[in-house]
Amino acid sequence: MVEESEKSQATEAELEEMIAATDTGARSPAGMVGKLMLGTAFCWSVFQLWIASPLPYMEVFSSWLPVLNNTDTRSIHLAFAISLAFLAYPALKSSPRHSIPIQDWVLGAAGIVVTMYLSVFAVELGDRPGLPTTTDLVIAAVGIVLVLEAARRALGPPLMVIAAIFLCYVFFGHLGPDIIAWKGASFGKAMSHMWLTQEGVFGVALGVSTSMVFLFVLFGSMLERAGAGNYFIWVAFSLLGHMKGGPAKAAVVSSALTGLVSGSSIANVVTTGTFTIPLMKRVGFPAEKAGAVEVASSTNGQLTPPVMGAAAFLMIEFVGISYIEVIKHAFLPAIIAYIALVYIVHLEASKAGLEGLKKTVQTTFLGSLIVYTTVIAGIIILSGICYYGFGWLKDVGGEYTFWLASLIVLVAYVALAKYSTKFPELGRSDTIEELPVPGPIVKAGLYYLLPVAVLIWCLTVERLSPGLSAFYAAIFMAVVLLTHKPLKAMFRGETNYGEHFRECLSDFFDGMVSGARNMIGIGVATACAGIILGTVTLTGIGLVLAEFVEFISAGNLILMLIFTAGISLVLGMGLPTTANYIVVSSLMAPVIVSVGASNGLIVPLIAVHLFVFYFGILADDTPPVGLAAYAAAAISGGDPIKTGVQGFVYDIRTGVLPFMFIFNTELLMIGITGPVHLVVVITSALVAMLLFAAATQGFFLTYNKKWETVALLLITFTLFRPGFFMDYLYDPLIKVEATKIYQVAEQQPANGLIRVHVMGETLEGDLVDKVVMLPVGEPGPGKDRIEIAAGLELRQEGDKMLVDNIVFGSAAEKQKIDFDWEIVDVQQKNLDRPDKRWFYIPAILLLIAVWKVQSARRDKDKTDVAGEPSHV
Repeated sequence: MVEESEKSQATEAELEEMIAATDTGARSPAGMVGKLMLGTAFCWSVFQLWIASPLPYMEVFSSWLPVLNNTDTRSIHLAFAISLAFLAYPALKSSPRHSIPIQDWVLGAAGIVVTMYLSVFAVELGDRPGLPTTTDLVIAAVGIVLVLEAARRALGPPLMVIAAIFLCYVFFGHLGPDIIAWKGASFGKAMSHMWLTQEGVFGVALGVSTSMVFLFVLFGSMLERAGAGNYFIWVAFSLLGHMKGGPAKAAVVSSALTGLVSGSSIANVVTTGTFTIPLMKRVGFPAEKAGAVEVASSTNGQLTPPVMGAAAFLMIEFVGISYIEVIKHAFLPAIIAYIALVYIVHLEASKAGLEGLKKTVQTTFLGSLIVYTTVIAGIIILSGICYYGFGWLKDVGGEYTFWLASLIVLVAYVALAKYSTKFPELGRSDTIEELPVPGPIVKAGLYYLLPVAVLIWCLTVERLSPGLSAFYAAIFMAVVLLTHKPLKAMFRGETNYGEHFRECLSDFFDGMVSGARNMIGIGVATACAGIILGTVTLTGIGLVLAEFVEFISAGNLILMLIFTAGISLVLGMGLPTTANYIVVSSLMAPVIVSVGASNGLIVPLIAVHLFVFYFGILADDTPPVGLAAYAAAAISGGDPIKTGVQGFVYDIRTGVLPFMFIFNTELLMIGITGPVHLVVVITSALVAMLLFAAATQGFFLTYNKKWETVALLLITFTLFRPGFFMDYLYDPLIKVEATKIYQVAEQQPANGLIRVHVMGETLEGDLVDKVVMLPVGEPGPGKDRIEIAAGLELRQEGDKMLVDNIVFGSAAEKQKIDFDWEIVDVQQKNLDRPDKRWFYIPAILLLIAVWKVQSARRDKDKTDVAGEPSHV
C-alpha cells in the first residue's frame, strides 16, 4: 500500500509538472519572489476585469482615471504576459526551478519597457507616422527578440522558429525562389510595421487575447476552483457509470462539460483523467485504450462552445461574424463528435464484453423515463419563465432592470445553495468507490450552473459583447466563489464561518492567479503570431502562397483540403492550437474559398476556419508529440505512443467532420429553412457519424464483415452528402447568358453571392478562365448591387458583357479580375433538380439490410455460445 501511495504521489507530481511546463510555467519560487509572481498574476486579472467592465466609462471614475484605448490595453496586456513568461518559464531544462536568475529579471523588466513604450509615447509616435527614430527602431528590435524568446520558453521552439522564418522572409525575400520572391523591406520599414503599428505584434490576435480570451479563461479558472469541474465529473459518472463501459462514457461527458470552460487539452486530461482512467481500467479497459478515450475526450473539449480555446474569438475578427454566429456554427459538429465518441466507447465495451458498475439503487425503465421527461419539461418551463419574466422586468424596471435582475439571480443562488445543503458534500472525485445515485449528486451543485447560465444569457439573449458577457459571468462567479462555503455552513447550522470564508478567499486568489498564469502562453502566442500576420500584410506572401498551393493542387478542392489538413497536423505537433489556427487560416482560408468557387461550390469562410481549427486540435493527440497522450499515459501506466495512436484512431471521426461540413454546410446550421429541416439535418448527421464509428471500429451489432464495413461507409457518405449522387443525375447549376447578369444579381437574397464565369488575359499574357464568387450586398437594382457590393463596372458590346472598371480594394479586385475581361456566363442553382434527400431512401434500405444480417448473426453466435442448436 505504501509503495502504491508513493507511486500515486509521484505520478501526481509528474502530472502537475507537465501542466506547469506547458500551461502555467514550471517555476515555483518560494518566499517574497514567489509572492511577487503571484501578486503580479493577480493584478493582471484585476486589470483585465477593470478594462472589461463599464466602470472606466462612469463619470465617478473617468474624472480621475484615464479611459484606456486599444494601444494602452494591448501594451499592458503584453507587458504582463511577457514579464511573467520570463519569470515563470526557465530558459533551459537545467535552469533553476525554485529561484529566478538575474538575467530573467532583466529580460522581464526589458519586456515591460518595450511593450509600454507604445502606450507611454503614443502621442509622439502618432506625430511621426512612418518616420521612426533610432530609439523607436531599437525598442522595436528588442521587443521582437523578447517576444520570440518568450514564445520559445512558454511554447517551445516551433512557433519561434516559424515566426523567425517569416521575419527572415521580410528582409531576404529577394533572395528566395522566383515563385515566392519579393523586393524585401528595409530594417526601419519592417520594425515600424511589426512593432509600432497594429499590423504586427499589437494586431488583431493580441487584441482578441486582451479583450475577450482572458475573461473567458479567468471565468473557467474560477469555476474550476469553486469545484464545478469536480461536480461535472460526479454528475457524468452517476448518470453513465452503470452502462457498458460506463466510466469511459463518463470520461467523455465530463471532459465535454469541462471543455465548456477550459481551453487546455492537457489540463482537461489531468483534471478528469486522474479519476476516469483508473475506473476505466477497473472495468476492463486496457491501459492504452483507457488513456486514449480520455485523450480523445479532452482534445475535443476545445471544440465545445462557448470557450473553444481562443480560436472562437479570433474567428470573430477574421471571419467578420458575431460570437453568437460562431457558437451556432460550431455547436452541432461538436455535439455530434462527442455523441460519436460515447458510441465508440460503447462499441469497445461491447467487443470486449465489458459491463458498467452495479447500481446501488435499481430503477425501472418507466421510472427513469418519467424522471428524464420531468427534468426536460422542467428545464423548458424554467427557460420560458426566465425569458418572458426578464422581458417583462425590462418593461417594469426601466433603468433599474440591471439591479433588479442581479437581485433575482442572487436570490436564486442563495436558494440553490441552501437546497444543496440537504445533500452530502461531493468531496474529491478521485474518492468515488461505487456508483452514486444521480439525484442527490445533481442537486448538490445546481448553483454552479448559475454563472454559466448568466454567461449564456448575456451572450444569446441580451446580445452583449463577449468581453462584457464574460465580465458579468466572472463577477458573479467571484461572488459564488467567495460566499458558497460560508453560506452552506450557515444553512447547516455550523459556526465556523470565518474558517470557511478564509478558504473562499484562498480559492478566489488561487482562481485569479491560475487564470492569469493560464494566459501567459496564450498572450505570448498571439503576440508572436502577430509577427506572422504582419509578414503576410507587409509582403503579400499570403497571395503568393495561395497561388503556389492552387498550382500544386491543380485547382482540386479535395487535394487542397487534404494539403491544408496535413499542414495543420504537422504544425500542430509543435504549435499550440491558437497559434496553429492563426498561421494556417491566415494563409489558406482565402485560397480554399477561391478554389471552391472555381469548382462551383460556395464555401463559407467560417467553414474553412473551423476546418483548420479542427485539424489543429487533432494534433494534440497525434504521435510522436501529442502531449495530451503523454499526460494520459502517465496516469494509465500505458505506452504514450500507443495511447496517442489509439486516441488518433478514436478521433478519425473528428477528422471526417470538417470535410463533410465543407461540402454540406447545413451541418454548420447554414441554410436551415425551418424546424423540420433542422431535425432532418441533425438526425441524418448523427446517424451518419454513429455508422462511421461502427465502420471504423469494425463492430456494429456484432463484428463487421468487409462488405458490411464498406456498406456502412457508403451509408455514412450518403447521409452526410446526399447531393454528391444527385449531381451525377442532374446538373447542380444552370448557365445564364452574361447579358442577364443584372437580373440574376437582383434576384439574390440579402448579402448573397453570385457565381460568375470570367475569361481574359493577364498583363503577362497568360489566359485565365475561371469562376469567381462575388457579393451582391443588400437588395436593390442588380446593376447597383454588382457595382457597389462587388466593385465591378461592366459595359455591353452586342451580346457580350465586358469589364469596364474595377473598384480599388473591392471584391472583384481581390478575385483578380482585370479590365476588358469577358463575362462568359452567370451560374445559378438548378431549381428544377429533385431534392437531394431522395438518396436517403436507398441508404436507409441498405442500413436495414446490414442490421438484419448482423442481428441474425449475433443471435446465432449467442445460441452457439449457449450450447443450443444453431438453427433455433
